Amino acid sequence: MASPLLDRILSDIKTAMKNKESEALLALRTLHSDVKNTAINAKEEISDSMVVDAIVKNIKQKKEAMEMFQRAAKQELVDNADKAVQFLEKYLPEPLTEEEVLKMVEAAKEKIGASAKDMGKMMKELAPKIKGRFDTKRLNDLIQKVLNS
Repeated sequence: MASPLLDRILSDIKTAMKNKESEALLALRTLHSDVKNTAINAKEEISDSMVVDAIVKNIKQKKEAMEMFQRAAKQELVDNADKAVQFLEKYLPEPLTEEEVLKMVEAAKEKIGASAKDMGKMMKELAPKIKGRFDTKRLNDLIQKVLNS
């Protein structure tokens, strides 16, 4: 199965090279490299899901780096990392609202028949559906809220 998202990223790499957009080019090449390495290690064909995982991972790394750069008072590096995050975020699927996720949590609770001790089952059911579209920490909080009510 080919990945249309990866095709879009490769096309954007070519565009960034033509337009001499060094920051975008660096972010995209890093992402492409991460996706290829993940596919090689998993011995699987590249899928959109794999690409989204790599994007989320890259964004998380950039945000962690931004925090370190802020503590070190390196504003130029903070700005570069922030630009990379903003650039990568446009490749993520449409984000979900908290209300949409809450409905999904309630539907999963009914489907599974979950009780307060079934947090793992709920996460296993919902995590793939929200990947790259909603923060998993916030999902965890919503599941706890629904299971404990």
